[in-house]
Amino acid sequence: MALACKAIAHRIASGALTGVIGAAGAVNVQGEQQQKLDVVANDLFIRTTEWGGEVAGMVSEELDEPYEIPAAYPRGKYLLLFDPLDGSSNIDVNVSVGSIFSILRAPDPGVAAQPEDFLQPGSRQVAAGYAIYGPATVLMLTVGTGVHAFTLDPGLGEFFLTRQSVRIPEQAKEFAINASNQRFWEPAVQRYVAECLEGRTGPREKDFNMRWVASLVAEAHRILTRGGVFLYPKDSKDPGKPGRLRLLYEASPVAMLVEQAGGLATDGRNPIRDVIPTELHQRVPFVFGARDEVERVARYHAEPPVDPESILSPLFGARGLFHVGT
Repeated sequence: MALACKAIAHRIASGALTGVIGAAGAVNVQGEQQQKLDVVANDLFIRTTEWGGEVAGMVSEELDEPYEIPAAYPRGKYLLLFDPLDGSSNIDVNVSVGSIFSILRAPDPGVAAQPEDFLQPGSRQVAAGYAIYGPATVLMLTVGTGVHAFTLDPGLGEFFLTRQSVRIPEQAKEFAINASNQRFWEPAVQRYVAECLEGRTGPREKDFNMRWVASLVAEAHRILTRGGVFLYPKDSKDPGKPGRLRLLYEASPVAMLVEQAGGLATDGRNPIRDVIPTELHQRVPFVFGARDEVERVARYHAEPPVDPESILSPLFGARGLFHVGT
């Protein structure tokens, strides 16, 4: 995995010099326009891991079906699930992107994996991580004993441990959400964001900053570094899609990292790592970050909805000038 991330980091750093910037002219299984680097990164993940005898099969965001290990190579006891290049829409504007991976045990070690073998809840992951390709290339990894950060030395071509036992700060000062979808949010999310926006004068009694990078890896890395909460909630924009992010190779591995760092991850109602997958490219709502903030979001989902007008108008809110008690 480290070798794949090194190779991807090199290709990204080369940018337009190697002709890998721009659209690939194809659409992936997600219905998204592939970038050239999506294809390159996917191939690098496969070529660096298929031959070593560790994996029995792989699934990727860029592939319709699981990748079958060639007959010439031995099958191992693990399954590899990955998003080879998360946030690839940011490539053209030189914003940080990343790779995400999850590792599960194969039900039948040494045997070619079947599609249903990958449908395991995140609680069964044996390892998870991501690489972020920014000013520095950093590999964040957990094998169930905390989260550790390794920074790539481009001169030596090696990753070195630079942060050990990473913990998410308990006090959140930032939240990340795509505010353009506000009209589609559920009441619980409307309430949470409205309270954050009210700042010191609202029920939270402190100011928040809002962030949005449109790259899950970049958002996760910021939260693991300086805290906060990320929300890509369920909404009514597209009723056919209960969520935006993919459970197996985005939400589950990030959830494992976050929980190992002392935070929480949920779909708004249930822990993400308890969700039983039903399909390879299943999408889910996703909220993760500082424990207290995620618990608050989950609590708001469990409580009766607040009057939408009181959410949108601070004057009529629970602490508003014209609030009428019951």
